[in-house]
Amino acid sequence: MEVKRISEFKFEIEKDDSKGMNRGVSIYSSEEMLELMKRDRTLGQAVNATTLPGLSGNMMVMPDGHEGYGFPVGGVEAFDAEDGIISPGAIGFDINCGVRLIKTDIGEKEVRQKLVPLADSLFRNVPSGVGSKMRLGLSESDLGKICEEGSGFIIRKGFGDPEDRARTEESGGMEGADFSKISKEAKARGMFQLGTLGAGNHFLEVQKVEKVFDQEIAKAYGLWEGQVVVMVHTGSRGFGHQTCSDFLRRLVEYRERQKITLVDPELSYAEIGSREADDYLAAMKCAVNYAFTNRQIITNSIRKSFEEVFGKSHDALGMSMLYDVSHNIAKLEEHEVDGRRKKVYVHRKGATRAFPKGHPDVTREYRSCGQPVLIPGSMSTGSYVLTGTAGAMKETFGSSCHGAGRVMSRHQAIREIPVSKTFEELKKKKVEIRIKTRSLVSEEAEWAYKKIDSVVRAVEGAEIAKIVARCTPMAVIKG
Repeated sequence: MEVKRISEFKFEIEKDDSKGMNRGVSIYSSEEMLELMKRDRTLGQAVNATTLPGLSGNMMVMPDGHEGYGFPVGGVEAFDAEDGIISPGAIGFDINCGVRLIKTDIGEKEVRQKLVPLADSLFRNVPSGVGSKMRLGLSESDLGKICEEGSGFIIRKGFGDPEDRARTEESGGMEGADFSKISKEAKARGMFQLGTLGAGNHFLEVQKVEKVFDQEIAKAYGLWEGQVVVMVHTGSRGFGHQTCSDFLRRLVEYRERQKITLVDPELSYAEIGSREADDYLAAMKCAVNYAFTNRQIITNSIRKSFEEVFGKSHDALGMSMLYDVSHNIAKLEEHEVDGRRKKVYVHRKGATRAFPKGHPDVTREYRSCGQPVLIPGSMSTGSYVLTGTAGAMKETFGSSCHGAGRVMSRHQAIREIPVSKTFEELKKKKVEIRIKTRSLVSEEAEWAYKKIDSVVRAVEGAEIAKIVARCTPMAVIKG
């Protein structure tokens, strides 16, 4: 397939009727990262995704793009709210996997003196690893309220501060969730996984703000150089995975009944207004709210760890949230498409919102400067705080990338990256690590991912988000 350069950080695959494409593909990337995408099925999957019906605007691939289940990770696609579709594969299995950043008023030097006991406490208080559990004494009725209300329910039970909700996308809860649409299997998997990290690329990091690039916006966000912050990356755990799996199976029957032909069966969908689409959206929102609550409970555990180690309340330590952003989600939004305003269901898989200043969906606290965009890097490298821009609304339905993006499969990373190499690199950078499974450090090693600095430069170069600050890890907690 021919990929045309539009500008330094934008490329395009033109619509090709012979391939059944309804739109073209816009790729926001550098030349270097585009070459990495060509090594796997990223671009082929993006082309396949344009064959879906009801598409509004081009299919979009962010600079962290890499192949996924049917639909590339780092992909964004919008479908007409009346004549379009909902596709679970274009959302992902880990529904509302997301990133949260918690600020402190503590400097690097003070934390460095107590980093070992702090890492131990965090590892003890935040369960991690495959199948990790946390018994909170919640009933199935409580789980239903969490799924339908979001993090507000658990905050009222003492797991956080009221202002945490205001600094969470969707105020910590999407309306329209229906717990009755959740299977027994999903309920069973989700009952004891709230408050846990899980495994894979999920993590908890104690970080320092290494450099501020935009002083004005950093001040509005409450960030300063040398400040210690905590980043959390996790989602809806087995609950969301089971929910996605349940509906993918159901859509096989729907596809056969509706006589739908797909270029890839992993791109199964349901038409807007169908019972299947309505049920999936109601269940997806349950998983979204579950994930918000999961990160909220983890936040409470993080605050407890800091209180244990520093002997002060989390309020005295200035432990307030900066923001919590979602990826792996579909949202009904209004955007300009082909010169007119219309409502669309924006599917963001491994992509996150990047709304600009003045947008009504940006929390009031940040409306004068734009929504915080949180982009974590690979283990031991660094992470970024950016802000949304008007360019994102014009180019990408207000979307940005969500991370560094893999360049190696997990199996390849285990084969090619010695565990000792990663531990040596972490030691050299004075990063404490606590991990359940040693082989995971190879899966998540920095060499298995694109370079986060290059990814973020492409995001800013494409004018879809603006860099505010760079953070580097001091301690890493993983599964």
